[in-house]
Amino acid sequence: MGNVIKKLVVGLVVGGALVGVTRALEFPVVFQMMFFAYALLGAAVFILLDAPSLKPMSGGKSLIAILVFYVVLCAVYIAGASMWPQYDPEDEKGKIEKLLKAKRAASEVGKAEELIARAKALDEQTKALADRLKALGIEQASVVQGSGGAGAPPSTAGGGDLMKLGAEQWELQECYNCHKLKGEGGKKRGPELDNIGSYMTVEDIKTKILDPKSWMAEGFDKEYAKGKMPDKYKDLMEDADVVALASWLVTFKNTAVNTPKPIKKK
Repeated sequence: MGNVIKKLVVGLVVGGALVGVTRALEFPVVFQMMFFAYALLGAAVFILLDAPSLKPMSGGKSLIAILVFYVVLCAVYIAGASMWPQYDPEDEKGKIEKLLKAKRAASEVGKAEELIARAKALDEQTKALADRLKALGIEQASVVQGSGGAGAPPSTAGGGDLMKLGAEQWELQECYNCHKLKGEGGKKRGPELDNIGSYMTVEDIKTKILDPKSWMAEGFDKEYAKGKMPDKYKDLMEDADVVALASWLVTFKNTAVNTPKPIKKK
């Protein structure tokens, strides 16, 4: 009996140590429980090795014993599997579709901005040519007027599209898991951002997204040292997506919310 207790204690100690390590590494609770269960299972196996041998069974008793063992084993496996995180494939498909849709929208916005820039350049060239002709004494007033009308950049709702794309990136990149904004989301690993626009520019926020070590929120020294903000967005996001997200965040200037002051580290 003493040997059984000793092995059980060893199993509990090993299980507790595994739970401590996995918790320090921020494993999900289900995985912490799984490691603890594995430690107890190992202890149970070693205890069974010292157990007396079962009496031989035959006939109906052996068949019933096998069936009971099979039912218990199935119940354990099914119960264990049900504790694992469940993922909905349709939900994942929806996220992928939103990412692709955002990238397509970003590309359309980029094309529109390129056309506007080219129109402005042509307009400037036309005006410069008209000034040179006037200097030579050639009357080109009608040409200048027509060129100015044709070269003027068209009106666009690009600003609204940019804000919409920024809000979509906030959702798609799941920034709300670490940051609280508009009273929603978590703030255990990252600061609230309702007043971030009062402290940082679009370029500052963009730099922080692409290089998390470039800025640190005041009072978040431990989180900064542990690298709580993942250094992955430079690979996951297009430049247009980062600009859109930064442009959207910089509009939040709610001074009633205590957003920590950003500290430049690089």
